Amino acid sequence: MNESPSAQRIHICFFGKRNTGKSSLVNAVTGQDLAVVSDVPGTTTDPVLKAMELLPLGPVMIIDTPGIDDEGTLGNLRIRKTKQILNKSDIALLIVDATIGKTAADEELLEIFQAKNIPYLVVLNKSDLLTPIPEPTSEEIYVSATTKFHITELKERIAALQSTTLPNETQPLVSDLLQPSDIVVLVIPIDAAAPKGRLILPQHQTIRDILEAHATAVVTRETELRETLEKLGAAPKLVITDSQVFGKVASVIPVNIPLTSFSILFARHKGFLSSAVQGAKMLDRLSDGDSVLIAEGCTHHRQCDDIGTVKLPDWISGYVGKRIQFAFTSGREFPDDLSPYKLAVHCGGCMLNDREMQYRVQCALDQGVPITNYGILIAHINGILERSVEMFDN
Repeated sequence: MNESPSAQRIHICFFGKRNTGKSSLVNAVTGQDLAVVSDVPGTTTDPVLKAMELLPLGPVMIIDTPGIDDEGTLGNLRIRKTKQILNKSDIALLIVDATIGKTAADEELLEIFQAKNIPYLVVLNKSDLLTPIPEPTSEEIYVSATTKFHITELKERIAALQSTTLPNETQPLVSDLLQPSDIVVLVIPIDAAAPKGRLILPQHQTIRDILEAHATAVVTRETELRETLEKLGAAPKLVITDSQVFGKVASVIPVNIPLTSFSILFARHKGFLSSAVQGAKMLDRLSDGDSVLIAEGCTHHRQCDDIGTVKLPDWISGYVGKRIQFAFTSGREFPDDLSPYKLAVHCGGCMLNDREMQYRVQCALDQGVPITNYGILIAHINGILERSVEMFDN
């Protein structure tokens, strides 16, 4: 609970061909044996992720990727995973064997970095094998994972890139809507899907943001909501609910009290509230046989009444009254081709960093596929979407 969430960490990703020393360099930069090192090309078979504090950067997510030139059927799968990591990269490090120089595969990666507007640095490893060391360009640095040559300088160069990749600090979750001493009621159901002994990340982060505004958070279940309001004595400034009980909460909260959901706050925080509101309206235009993609940013053990795979399909089908096909993705998996779908419905994205969430939204919009998120869609189904976003500037 005291660690920075993955979505708020700078994602530093190591890319390059096999046997350029990516894993050795990861270990040298972090000062830890995070990645398995071997002289055998292709030792790293899957992306290796490690959340840590890296001075002078602070909280980061280090990601070591398989070689972009891997071979065979499994190699193609590894390359696909590597390219998926690009979508969450805040900073990309292209690791090149200094004794060989950049190859066509390296140049292809650089073109992708530039196309995706990812700040990058070309890191020429194994420079201890060069005599003399050539003069680098402004986008290059010569290092040696073996002798630790220029490792400190490399971290300083990464830190310099960080200034353009900070997580979303200009759009708080809710604190900008509050004044000191305001009361905010949070409605959190405790059911089979709720984790034992803790709150989920969106709830935890929202409470923290309320406290940052010097406001007061009152937490209750939907079953005690009416009694809680009566005991408060004064109307709260805002009520924030878990989307699953949106309809029930809306029936209790007077219309003069602003009401929204954690998921809607995250759509605003991630910068796609307007697109998500428009996307939800596609629900009214679905036809028999249309396909809807339901995507989650994390993986978790699914309960019998899982919201993504059970509740949402039931609510959507009941609302449209038509035969709808559903597809599901979770974690790093997100289809490049969204053309089979009439609508994409994403979770709040609390576990995704801004860059990956923005990539997914833009991927849908570029292909003309409306995209929304759980909370906004549920608000639309319950006929309270306008009410749930009216306090925001769309």
